[in-house]
Amino acid sequence: MSLIFTLLVVMFGATGSLLLIIKNLYYICQPSEVLIFAGDRHTVSDGRRVGYRLVKGGSSIRKPLLEKTFRMELTNMIIELRVTNAYSKGGIPLSVDGVANIKIAGEEPAIHNAIERLLGKSREDIEKIARETLEGNLRGVLATLTPEQVNEDKMAFVRNLLDEADDDLAQLGLILDNLQIQNISDDVGYLNSIGRKQRADLLRDARIAEAEAEAQSALQAAENLKLTSLRQIEAKVATTRADADRRLQNALSQRQAAISEAESEIAAEVARTEAELAVQRERRNQVEQQLQADVIAPAAAACQQAQAQAKGEAASIIEDGRARAEGIRELATTWKAAGDHAREIFLFQKLEALLVNLVATVPDVEVESITVIDPGGGSSATKLASFMEQLKQTTGLDLTQTVKNLGNNNSPSASLVPPVIVHPDQGQGS
Repeated sequence: MSLIFTLLVVMFGATGSLLLIIKNLYYICQPSEVLIFAGDRHTVSDGRRVGYRLVKGGSSIRKPLLEKTFRMELTNMIIELRVTNAYSKGGIPLSVDGVANIKIAGEEPAIHNAIERLLGKSREDIEKIARETLEGNLRGVLATLTPEQVNEDKMAFVRNLLDEADDDLAQLGLILDNLQIQNISDDVGYLNSIGRKQRADLLRDARIAEAEAEAQSALQAAENLKLTSLRQIEAKVATTRADADRRLQNALSQRQAAISEAESEIAAEVARTEAELAVQRERRNQVEQQLQADVIAPAAAACQQAQAQAKGEAASIIEDGRARAEGIRELATTWKAAGDHAREIFLFQKLEALLVNLVATVPDVEVESITVIDPGGGSSATKLASFMEQLKQTTGLDLTQTVKNLGNNNSPSASLVPPVIVHPDQGQGS
């Protein structure tokens, strides 16, 4: 049991020792830094052999007892520059304020210069070295430029300064990312005089430019007015032409429309006339047909009917004459055969037919009584009857009917029949 415990203790101790060794020997390089393992010799890209190796953006294990590890930051460093009494070309002292952004080079071969010259120095020492180098370069560039050039073209001044400082900083293993000139001044007022002169020149140029602009504006306005007037005139001319063309087209179209309308009216009148002519022809045909149907055909039919009727009547007359002749012949034969009494017999035969015809002409008359008065005598009875009849005709009073009614009231069996008087000058009466 004690052996197992001893083995476990040994294993845990070995594991802890291994982890401690790994922790002390294993290094991780951040993206903003570079690891330098010094002690072992290596060949670099330019063929030189150096006593260190580089690790950038990765990890590595330090060889124990053979290598020592250093870290070098590659982050940006801001350096404020201020140069005073830096004589420019022409002997004018200038003061320049600016800001520079530098960093340690992270690529070969400049990084080897930084390792050889800056390894082990603090960031303050590196910034001081870079500041002094840039100020020296700045003084050198100012000595080659006049105050006017420095003041008027700061971009050219910065480009010259960058060209001057790149080689010196590269020797130190540094890179100048950006340089900004903030202010340029002098103690003798030279730049102010230049500025006043420039302001005066600018004011003069501005006034000249303003006058020229006003003149140009006036000329342009006049030109625009001229062009506008010309365009208005052209527009009026075009409008007038368009109006004239429109009127002409309207006149032509109206003329054509009038011609077309007249032609259409004439054509319509011709069509109406032709239609009316056709209608009249049809009416004539209809009248002829109606005349044929109403007059000619009935007249022809009537003529044919009259002819047929005349033929029938003639045939009837002929046949009647033949029958009469035949009857006369038979009558003569019979009369001869009858002897002396033939005339009476003939009259009796004719009398019967004659009486039938006479009776047929008299209407039916109901006769209650007939009284025959002798016209030769004027007795009292005749006068009384005549008086009663006249009284009835004039007053409507029938004395005979009145006496009859009175008799009916006294004796139901009594009857009084009024006489019917026939005057000789009236013939028969009822």
